[in-house]
Amino acid sequence: MKKTILSLLISGLLLLTACGGGTADTPAEEDDSLHILATTYPVYLFTTAITEGVDGVEVTRLIQEEISCLHDYTLTVNGMKAIEAADVIVMNGVGLEDFMSDALATSDAPVIDCSEGVELLAALGHEGHDHDTEYDPHIWMDEGNVSLMLENIARELCVLDPEHQEIYEQNRTAAAAALGYDDAKLERLAGRPLITFHDGFQYFAQATGLDLLKAIEEEEGAEASAAEIKEIVGLIQEHDIPAIFTEKNGSDATAQAIARETGCAVYQLDLVMSGDGSGIQPYVDAMDQNIDTILEALG
Repeated sequence: MKKTILSLLISGLLLLTACGGGTADTPAEEDDSLHILATTYPVYLFTTAITEGVDGVEVTRLIQEEISCLHDYTLTVNGMKAIEAADVIVMNGVGLEDFMSDALATSDAPVIDCSEGVELLAALGHEGHDHDTEYDPHIWMDEGNVSLMLENIARELCVLDPEHQEIYEQNRTAAAAALGYDDAKLERLAGRPLITFHDGFQYFAQATGLDLLKAIEEEEGAEASAAEIKEIVGLIQEHDIPAIFTEKNGSDATAQAIARETGCAVYQLDLVMSGDGSGIQPYVDAMDQNIDTILEALG
């Protein structure tokens, strides 16, 4: 008798669970949000500028670390999970995110390539530093390219989420209007010599009229060679250059050594690979600060 009652109780509990009376197997509420994953900080800024104020759209950033270079970057476990969970992935393109190739092969999310239509420059390099791409991927360092990147993001989101097409276009127009260099400052920069200890400022130099004499990037196992150091010292002396520039998250060891030998100063520039905030303004502020830093450094 006791065994029969116990069997009935168990059967009843199983029936309640199957009908939703239990909690263990109750399905979670369906998430109707559009989850957009932006690979780098610049792409995150441009994507959030386009999606600002759009209900049901969530933008997250894949690379959270303060970083200067992605040549040897490896995806974290959380990064792979973020790719798997994304509804849309927005990338810089031009080979910058080659570290994602295996993870993307298992994802069904549509990918927005921000580099579409951008006029690419050949990649810079130095002895012992092997680049995986023939083109320079730092396209966001030219505000003209950023306008195209904003267009690419907005156009694709309008296709993927046509319900919010109008606000995407309004946001693109507003973000593009926030871009633009100060002509008076550009006149002061035109033709001035620039030496950087990061290879990411080629587009910036071209857009602002600076004469990029030498650009190298130091990493573990790819330090500046003796020949490069000698060349940089010679350029500083030949052009009477008062300052050289490192990237704020990069190495400055060689730059400081050259400064001690030549008497030039060392200043930091921002590649906008890390930071806080969202929308277009943090990018605009960083680029304006770069221009002001160079003007101060070069006199």
